[in-house]
Amino acid sequence: MKKIMLITIIVLAVLVALFFVVTGQARFGAVPQSNRLKQIKKSPNYSDGKFQNLSPTPQMSEDARFFPMLKEYFSAQNKKPNALIPSVKTDLTKISKDENILLWFGHSSYYIQIEGKSILVDPVFSGHASPFSFSVKAFKGANDYQVEDMPEIDYLIITHDHWDHLDYETVVKLKSKTDKVITGLGVGAHFERWGFNASKLIENDWFDRVDLGNGFVLHCTPARHFSGRGFKAKQSLWCSFVLESPSKKIFIGGDSGYDNHFKVIGEKYGPFDLVMLENGQYNKAWKYIHMMPEQVLLAAKDLKAKRFFPVHSGKFALANHAWNEPLNRISEVNKNNEIPMLTPKIGEIVNLDDSLQQFSRWWLELD
Repeated sequence: MKKIMLITIIVLAVLVALFFVVTGQARFGAVPQSNRLKQIKKSPNYSDGKFQNLSPTPQMSEDARFFPMLKEYFSAQNKKPNALIPSVKTDLTKISKDENILLWFGHSSYYIQIEGKSILVDPVFSGHASPFSFSVKAFKGANDYQVEDMPEIDYLIITHDHWDHLDYETVVKLKSKTDKVITGLGVGAHFERWGFNASKLIENDWFDRVDLGNGFVLHCTPARHFSGRGFKAKQSLWCSFVLESPSKKIFIGGDSGYDNHFKVIGEKYGPFDLVMLENGQYNKAWKYIHMMPEQVLLAAKDLKAKRFFPVHSGKFALANHAWNEPLNRISEVNKNNEIPMLTPKIGEIVNLDDSLQQFSRWWLELD
């Protein structure tokens, strides 16, 4: 018995040591400390040692049960496409700075060029959305764009620090191409650990206003979600953003469950020429922190959107639904075209000046 106990203790000690070795790697980032933590503690959105949502937000719904979820996980079908995700390879370095365009790179990564400014949102080009390259791998054909394909970036916007939005390998390679990083309070701790100069970092609380010059303003706005890429959660703030250029308003949604903050943002900053909203990687057990497709259209209405772009799908399988279900469901919900919907292929140019531009239902051509 003593021998068994000794072996058990040794095994547990090895596992604990291994855990700390793994989570101590640079890719896991850093927890805010010193002056950054002092600033965070002044936020009205921070209490009890962590950031809080505006409404009570359990990460799991009250009726979620472990064994039904486990059964759903093993019975889920068609989580990945059987064919290559189609994409268009656009040379971003050859697009005139005068053109107002958007390019989607799958999931929630996209490039906005508007009135001379270049903005990159939540880029994940490593081919995986997890700490380890062998897990949560990109669908075949969905990872054709790399850091080398990006032009010089005026503003790198990171909505929150989850692995499918803040990719260590990508942002480290972007360091020399990026002028400023704009994100939520606390996220800068990751970037400083990764060698970014503090002068490049702009960290925001909800409803902060950043003057970008030349008639450009960026507002940090709420989302209903959470954060964390290591052992300790909610140490940095999750955000959406409102981008105002001299001629347009664009909503950068990040991840969010449905709540009345969309209506607040719509009343305060809308109407919007275009809104990007998460539509994918949902589960009824996560109903407070992710939207179902039916709620995506409600959020677009709350925001007073003239057009909306459903993202957060098409590249990674992070939930148990079929890979093409999000686009099928949102298309059905919006079948009367209540609000014009953008569905470009990866890399297909979206003309921000053409409100009548049409896109194919490319996902219907795949299994």
